[in-house]
Amino acid sequence: MGMKIGTAEFKERVDQGLSDSFMRGAVSAAQGRLRDGRLNAAEELGNWEEWRNHGEEIRKHTLENLDYYLEMLAENVSKRGGHVFFAQTAEEANEYITNVVKKKNAKKIVKSKSMVTEEISMNEALEKIGCDVVESDLGEWILQVDDHDPPSHIVAPALHKNKEQIREVFRDKLGYKHTEKPEELALFAREQLRKEFLAAEVGITGCNFAIADSGTVTLVTNEGNARMATTLPKTQITVMGIERIVPSWEEMEVLVSLLTRAAVGQKLTSYITALTGTKGEGDVDGPEEFHLVIVDNGRSKILGTEFQEALHCIRCAACINVCPVYRHVGGHSYGSIYPGPIGAVLSPLLGGYDEYKELPYASTLCGACTEACPVKIPLHELLIKHRQNIVEKEGKAPVFENLSMKAFRMGTANPAMYNIGTRLAPKIMKPFVKQEKISDGPGPLKNWTSIRDFPAPSNERFRDWFKNRKKEARK
Repeated sequence: MGMKIGTAEFKERVDQGLSDSFMRGAVSAAQGRLRDGRLNAAEELGNWEEWRNHGEEIRKHTLENLDYYLEMLAENVSKRGGHVFFAQTAEEANEYITNVVKKKNAKKIVKSKSMVTEEISMNEALEKIGCDVVESDLGEWILQVDDHDPPSHIVAPALHKNKEQIREVFRDKLGYKHTEKPEELALFAREQLRKEFLAAEVGITGCNFAIADSGTVTLVTNEGNARMATTLPKTQITVMGIERIVPSWEEMEVLVSLLTRAAVGQKLTSYITALTGTKGEGDVDGPEEFHLVIVDNGRSKILGTEFQEALHCIRCAACINVCPVYRHVGGHSYGSIYPGPIGAVLSPLLGGYDEYKELPYASTLCGACTEACPVKIPLHELLIKHRQNIVEKEGKAPVFENLSMKAFRMGTANPAMYNIGTRLAPKIMKPFVKQEKISDGPGPLKNWTSIRDFPAPSNERFRDWFKNRKKEARK
């Protein structure tokens, strides 16, 4: 699947989202629940802004010294019996992973939730060599069973489905015969996945934070599936983006505290798993072989640029949970596995403006995302920088928009033309005015007025009003 979701144009995706009343209701309810949880957790902590400042400092320091910490991480993983591979591209990452699997003659793969493996289309690469790849995260597994329906949220991938829809998926695909009660659905999923865990030859995970000075990989989950994927199979592969690293346990503890509170309003999630190297003497479980695949896939090109702060992201989705645009159009409208404000910033950087030039405009620039971010990424400012680049550097603004802005500049820069324009505006717009409002405007006003009213141009201009006022004052 990769980072891109579907082939529909942006406007078509948005229209589909706007017409899906259930999805919009589910997203709105989830946003409220997750947002309130974050606010309550922050209030309970008491000094939330100080924590945010500390989180920002940690991410900034780590990225400014990324080469040093990546080298330290690789050295410490190797010391503990692991194998480290730096993948410049998605193709290199997949080639390494598939080669490991081939050497093991493995056919059954079980994996925990991982955005970076979605990004590089790892599942598809393994399926091409005849492997059965099973998602173990409940939400991801539901989507996989449902003909690989793409995720719509970073933390809650199946947010767009209700329990009745999930029951139908289980019934049609897996022969489920019980009710839509969450307890029964979860029990059925557990029974199915337990078989997959026991049969798996290779376990694959993502990585929340890799700890450089100990060579440790940490995973943050609420279901415990990552532990099953890392303890039962004899071979474990962890895939991480180059930015998902911290210097030491001290920084990891700060970022995990921010992550869990910002994501779901919890002090800690149910499981925080730390994995260091292969199974040791006396250990009853754990992998006999460990591989760490560190993926670049365009991230190094962001370093040192005006967008470097986008790599501070710890994937909590707090920005998504407050975004008014996401609330109305849903995750699939973004056409990327990274939706919401962070997706609108990150997707064009990783996937290019040709694919994602519309996303920076899918924002009200209200700043709620920036306020919610636990590591203080200035998301709305980065969206403005994208817009500036799209127009000024890339020249990808629509032809009509370019012509309109040139005409506007000419009209406002010349006093005579501006005077004529303001006199003509009420007459030109008169056919579209009803009760002093424009509800179905022409051209660039059409999309705006399809969902909100636009004030009609006044017959009396300000300069005329001011001139008349001065005359009356002299009398």
